[in-house]
Amino acid sequence: MSDRMRTADAITKKLTEAFAPQSLKVVDESAQHAGHAGSRPGGQTHFRVYIVAEIFKGMTRLQRHRLINQTLSTELASGVHALAIHAAAPGEGGV
Repeated sequence: MSDRMRTADAITKKLTEAFAPQSLKVVDESAQHAGHAGSRPGGQTHFRVYIVAEIFKGMTRLQRHRLINQTLSTELASGVHALAIHAAAPGEGGV
């Protein structure tokens, strides 16, 4: 298994355990950022997360992002340069 898959798998596992989402998609966008700030050979630097979970009901966008960033603090401190987050509660559009 490649390092890139391990990072995406770790993100998926942590978010699943923390939020029991109705839906979750983790996309590795590192290849799109080759040569840009934070990029490195082998990727694993830029991810996009689409998550729908009950816990987000009544939370602001900022509260949702902070909660996800806190959950993924180890990954963010150890090589993930960018994390785009699309978080919604069930029934909300846009994810």
